[in-house]
Amino acid sequence: MNESKQRKIGVVLSYLSIVVNTLVQLLYTPLLIRKLGQSEYGLYSLVASIIGYLAIMDLGFGNAIVVYTSKYRAQKKYDNERKLHGMFNIVFKIIGIVAAFLGLILYFNVNNIFGNTLSSTELEKMKIMMLILSFNMFITFSFAIYNSIITAYEKFAFQKIISIIYTLLKPMLMIPLLFLGYKSISLCVIITLANLITLVSNYYYCRKKLEIKIKFFGFDKKLFKEILGYSLWIFLAIVVSKVNWSLDNFILGAVSGTIAVSIYSIASTLNQMFIQLSTAISNVFLPKISKLVAQSATSEKLTNEMIRIGRLQNYIIFLMCSGLVLFGKEFIKIWAGTGFEESYYVALLLIIPVCIPLIQNLGLSIMQAMNKYKFKSISTAIMSIFNLIISIFLAKKYGATGAAFGTCLSLIICNIILINIYYHKELKLNMIKFWKSIIKQTIPLFFPIVLIFIFMYFVSLKGFFGFLVNIIIYSLLYAIIAYLLSMDTYEKELINDFLIKVHLKRGN
Repeated sequence: MNESKQRKIGVVLSYLSIVVNTLVQLLYTPLLIRKLGQSEYGLYSLVASIIGYLAIMDLGFGNAIVVYTSKYRAQKKYDNERKLHGMFNIVFKIIGIVAAFLGLILYFNVNNIFGNTLSSTELEKMKIMMLILSFNMFITFSFAIYNSIITAYEKFAFQKIISIIYTLLKPMLMIPLLFLGYKSISLCVIITLANLITLVSNYYYCRKKLEIKIKFFGFDKKLFKEILGYSLWIFLAIVVSKVNWSLDNFILGAVSGTIAVSIYSIASTLNQMFIQLSTAISNVFLPKISKLVAQSATSEKLTNEMIRIGRLQNYIIFLMCSGLVLFGKEFIKIWAGTGFEESYYVALLLIIPVCIPLIQNLGLSIMQAMNKYKFKSISTAIMSIFNLIISIFLAKKYGATGAAFGTCLSLIICNIILINIYYHKELKLNMIKFWKSIIKQTIPLFFPIVLIFIFMYFVSLKGFFGFLVNIIIYSLLYAIIAYLLSMDTYEKELINDFLIKVHLKRGN
């Protein structure tokens, strides 16, 4: 299967994976909340967000391996590729040991950090969960090299199928245990077991299908220094991302308690679903962008690629964001139950500011491929400090909504205003051309919003059935108007080709 076909299948399977993940979250999370209870669900979310900080010890090396492997393959430097894999296989194993050690430090300091807000029972459960998830991080790093290799080789079909299996495996194993009375500690065990299965699958695929046998050819100090210089800024960006998306849970756990954490976590779950939906296309293009940059592609060619992918992502992003505004409050009430009304406003504060950067996130892949991530990392690091200070103050006074507002403000300044200036001035991407195309595409997409408002005003449908009918009608209106008024020739051809293939398969 050629790389272009792999990318197309990767995009399709990415959306399939996201649909599966979304359905699992929609059906599984309410059950999880009800069986665990709001307080213990908040406790699990708190532990998961804290241990998630250990993931930043990747140091950006996973991303660097994808970029450098793609570059070496484009330049046919296969010996360099083998040396790269051998060296970083050892590096990742060392990182895994360090991550496990840091997890132990967290374990021994649980009482000191959370003793004022958590009960003695919650503290003991938290310690056990930290040990289990610290082991999870250790095995994840030990096998990390194989996932990066699969991405660099653009074997997206296998990668996404494994992702779907992982998504389904967790609830399949956990739901019977929930009904037997097992709670958050068992959930951590299941997550670790499912993760181990996927990691071993990646290892097997690389060895048997890609015929990659990783050997250590010695430590190349020059290559390591070069990659460290590249990955340092990626690492800083990962740290900042963790601060912006995970620190609020930590702050709320320290100053407000587990109820506030659970309210924020519901909104955060919606936010992660939203981000996954909008990045399904761009995530499979990093290897291609790396090859284009290695082959000295022009700024015009990179701009056109960014516009093409940005427009495709915008259809998904605008639909999801407008759907959240229109139906989000009712959805959270149905999905999470009572006690989570505030989650709607937290979700709006988290999701609306990420719409613009998600439309243009192929620009981040271009920055990575050009090794020009320094500005992004430094600017977002400064804004994360601002986010930390304002979120602590606001969380004490306004709880989950206050913490979300601090994150919202930092996202607007850094990920919308500053980054667009940098794309245009430094990367020479024509952002004026980009936004003209996006705005022209988006204006007709406001029509279905007006139409659904008119429909809901004259036809008042109540309950879960009415909720579903309104969403279906809005989605159909959106699809029709997008096709007739927003899509260009290329986008219509994609839809037409897809419909023709579906028709032919049905005919056969």
